[in-house]
Amino acid sequence: MQRNTRQRAAICAALDAAGRPLSPAEVLAVAREQVPGLGQATVYRALKSLAEEQAIDTVALPGEAPRYEARRPQHHHHFKCTRCLRVFDVSGCPGGLAALTPPGFALEGHELVLYGRCDACTAAAA
Repeated sequence: MQRNTRQRAAICAALDAAGRPLSPAEVLAVAREQVPGLGQATVYRALKSLAEEQAIDTVALPGEAPRYEARRPQHHHHFKCTRCLRVFDVSGCPGGLAALTPPGFALEGHELVLYGRCDACTAAAA
């Protein structure tokens, strides 16, 4: 079990406040507001440790490095903005995906990622 350091607390606070999955670089930028000397290696170590402890969730998008988010009690999916590249939580699930499973297969889980423009990028383009 890890000690609760100022760095670790700042990283957790950054993830809690974001309300969306963050890349390690985004975590570093936000957490440095509380701990100016925070280093990139410390962020990576803390994220790895927090994920192993299941204190945070890892968000894996196809072909990308993982992002991290505060643990959410409910199942949800993600939306990636194709313009600013930020990732956002999408509440709910369409369900019924077992119907897509080939005969004889047993569905054990799924991930759904939506792609498009976020509200800020849509407004900027208008």
